[in-house]
Amino acid sequence: MYDIVILTEDRYDNIEAGDSNETNILLEDSLLQESLEKLGLMVSRTSWSNPTFDWSTTKTVIFRTTWDYFDRFEEFSEWFEKTKDKTSFINPYETIKWNLDKHYLLDLKNAGINIPPTVFAEAGSKTSLTELFKKSGWEEAVLKPAVSGAGRHTYRLNKKNIEKHQEVFGELLRKESMMLQEFQHNIVDKGEIAFMIMGNKFTHAILKKSKTGDFRVQDDFGGSVDTYKANTEEIDFALRVVKDCGKETFYARVDVFYDNNNQLAIGELELIEPELWFRFKNSAADELAKAIAKLDVFTKN
Repeated sequence: MYDIVILTEDRYDNIEAGDSNETNILLEDSLLQESLEKLGLMVSRTSWSNPTFDWSTTKTVIFRTTWDYFDRFEEFSEWFEKTKDKTSFINPYETIKWNLDKHYLLDLKNAGINIPPTVFAEAGSKTSLTELFKKSGWEEAVLKPAVSGAGRHTYRLNKKNIEKHQEVFGELLRKESMMLQEFQHNIVDKGEIAFMIMGNKFTHAILKKSKTGDFRVQDDFGGSVDTYKANTEEIDFALRVVKDCGKETFYARVDVFYDNNNQLAIGELELIEPELWFRFKNSAADELAKAIAKLDVFTKN
């Protein structure tokens, strides 16, 4: 019987560090595993889609490098619903379910959190991308699926290239909801700040910047990451997002930027499997482990 299983995906299960990405994945997961084991917890690690693992043999699982769930969403959803009856999740099932779909941004907006101007096109609707873009009145926009990650089908649009993306938009919209957001220039000019929150406590921040000529800050597209010294206003904003989302969280990554009006705004609230950059601050893994160890399943005999 395990206390906790760290979830990865098939690509990163039973690997040796073959490149910088795999090196970082193994380092991040090992830092968390060591922090949990220091508190006396029995820890294992496997892919969420491991067909031979009995999920009833662990008290809980924590989502870490499950970075294929949006590409295998139907399969993942089936596993997610079945497994919730066999073990518990960190973050909790209700939190993850809410955070899987970026419609959650509308809930944050209703809670008074500043988000970039955003419109959704629902799956199966007959909306054309041209109509959606024209109705927005924006000069530039970013298109992405409502369920996505790692820059999946993320496109920068303007009046000149809108028609080139109509076909892929139509294909995606037949099966999934899409979202259109006004392009935020400061993300390119200043970057996006990722705030790590462990057990409702701010631990550290990272500045993500896109490579020259691109707008996507993910390292998958050549983006860079560096440590960032956040000010009190920025930290308070990130903490408020986590508090006001109304969901139980043990860890969160809040991606924040300065919008086109130079006001703090949220890009993403990552409560599923965000990169948490423990390698930049090892003690953050200890903070997360301490929050997890307080779960009733570990404290009650």
